[in-house]
Amino acid sequence: MRLPFDCVVIGAGAAGLLAASEASRRGKRTLLLEKNRKPGVKILMSGGTRCNLTQDTDTQGIISAFGKEGRFLHSALSVFSNDDLVRFFNQRGVPTKTEPTGKIFPQSDRAKDVLDALVQDALENDVKLNLAEPVIQIDQENARFRVQSEKAIYETPHVLITTGGKSFPGCGTTGDGYQWCKSFGHSIVSTYPALVPLKTPENGWARALQGVTLPHVRLSIVDSNETPLATATGSTLFTHLGVSGPAAMNISKAVTTYERGRQSTLSMQVDLLPQFNPSQKADEIEKLLRSHPKKQLGTILKNLLPVSVVEVVLAESELAGETRNAEVSKVKQRSLAAILHALTTPITGSLGFAKAEVTAGGVDLLEVNSSTMESKCQPGLFLAGEILNLDGPIGGYNFTAAFATGFLAGQNL
Repeated sequence: MRLPFDCVVIGAGAAGLLAASEASRRGKRTLLLEKNRKPGVKILMSGGTRCNLTQDTDTQGIISAFGKEGRFLHSALSVFSNDDLVRFFNQRGVPTKTEPTGKIFPQSDRAKDVLDALVQDALENDVKLNLAEPVIQIDQENARFRVQSEKAIYETPHVLITTGGKSFPGCGTTGDGYQWCKSFGHSIVSTYPALVPLKTPENGWARALQGVTLPHVRLSIVDSNETPLATATGSTLFTHLGVSGPAAMNISKAVTTYERGRQSTLSMQVDLLPQFNPSQKADEIEKLLRSHPKKQLGTILKNLLPVSVVEVVLAESELAGETRNAEVSKVKQRSLAAILHALTTPITGSLGFAKAEVTAGGVDLLEVNSSTMESKCQPGLFLAGEILNLDGPIGGYNFTAAFATGFLAGQNL
């Protein structure tokens, strides 16, 4: 079966849905193929089912968040910025709100509203959306692509691959697109889980804090020489397996990319009072204990930290909570300050792609025209979204990149 489409988009996620709509809006007969029975499965799961659309910052703020790879986004964000993204959804009946962290969500806190708006926009622009139709193979001959699915064969002059990476494989993102890209001459930068919860030793103090959230701590991943590999400040959640939350997930790539295939020797240091440097912590502890000489140490520390965390700090400092403040020596004060600055636990790994929000690595950006999203290896082939070697921190950055690159690709299909 051969059908006349000007372009075929493979993958109905954030990038694919917006790209297909934009291409069809410009008069291109557009087919959007999705392997799942429903489009946008990952959108529905994102942000705790709330969908963090983007971040309240300027274009440079988005670009900087992606590090050196962020420069690739200049053209995409110039035609579809995070402000354009917010406007797009507002105009389609999805009002948004900005939270104190800068994260922008739909006012309803429903990811489904975001997905419904994208699907409705695609259908209103006459996109042909075929669900439950996995693509098996893509070939190219005589300036036309031959896209073979489980149900049909489609010939088209333009193909856009927006199949995502490997994160949350239960959503269908199992890395299918990488092999197709390689068949057209693309290089794939090694892929790793990113924005993923981390694991700590089974009998360690971190697991004992299961269910505790610390809203403002600084986390650092360090190697065996205590050389910092990554640092992030923010909320941290201790789980039955280790640590999660924005701060932990933002530094997780340092764990997943470090000495891959070898035994990990990494640790995580938790700065429980990041507003003070080490010497200030020592001064604050001394001042606090001197001000309340007759009170017990544990009572004083409970004014600073949750009870369960205080118990860990005391144990790591080899101090008893019943000790009178006046009895704590200068040496013990310094030891306590050091623990508050760098409460340390080994890191034994991550929860892998199964729980990763994004994929680090992907199609080499040097092989993609950032002004059009067209492949430099194969004319007529376009790439957008998470399949590219682009990954940013938590906060809506990755959705912003997916929408922007998808929109730009849709303009050029």
